[in-house]
Amino acid sequence: MPIQWFPGHMTSARKKAAETMAMTDVVIEVLDARCPEASSNPMIRELRLARQRPCLRLLNKADLADADATKAWLDYYNRQPGVKAVAISCKKPGDAAKVPALCQSLAPHRNDGTKPLRMMIMGIPNVGKSTLLNALAKKRIAAVGDEPAVTKQQQRIDLSPRQTLFDTPGLMWPKIEHDEDGYMLAASHAIGVNAVIEEEVASFLAGLLLARYPDRLTRRYGFATDAMDPASVIDAVAKKRGCLVRGRNGEYDREKAAIVLLTDYRSGALGRISLETPASRQKALAQQIPSP
Repeated sequence: MPIQWFPGHMTSARKKAAETMAMTDVVIEVLDARCPEASSNPMIRELRLARQRPCLRLLNKADLADADATKAWLDYYNRQPGVKAVAISCKKPGDAAKVPALCQSLAPHRNDGTKPLRMMIMGIPNVGKSTLLNALAKKRIAAVGDEPAVTKQQQRIDLSPRQTLFDTPGLMWPKIEHDEDGYMLAASHAIGVNAVIEEEVASFLAGLLLARYPDRLTRRYGFATDAMDPASVIDAVAKKRGCLVRGRNGEYDREKAAIVLLTDYRSGALGRISLETPASRQKALAQQIPSP
């Protein structure tokens, strides 16, 4: 089933973001390093290109992503005009501290007291924007939670007399064109749980793990993956973790097992995993028909 999620407050948030873009020098787009392109909102690209604004793309949660895949994404993005991409973990103060200087390099004309550097943090829900903001401000300004769309209002923070930061709510776009993108976003917890069926999302993740990281399943759960399909992975996780339906004579609780698998992926307990690479995305888009 295709996944779509566009809460009502995001329409007004997009309008406000467009207004703020007019007085912004550099757009900081926070992406999930495990699925950078799937987590890149096409509306953000449209807004910044309309205003001809340079973009610093932060591949956040890089400590959870496959290092080789992240390098390929950095090479891909850094070949694009007006874009600079770096891999970071916003939870590491040293990584976050590099951001203003990187933005300054994209807007060298904004480097004195009369022309302060104006930066704007954008991205989809739950990619780490609020964590980045708090690290840059060196205090808790934005609420942080492991749920999408925690931030609802835009806010302005003066980091110094020469640097101003605008923080925006997480923005989705009205229609996710490709089904795989929806599943990658749901697996990475960027979409509200009411919009997804967790067993379906876990099945998608299991299929990807079987194809690219079968050793991670064996290492985490202790079962061999030979001849397995996604459904049998869910069953095997249920068996290993004792996920049983109460009063059903040993029947596996597949929903509970799905949540175990998703949680282990999101937390990094399965190891460093990337859901897409530039090459895999190009191949998938060539084969895939957009959702109706």
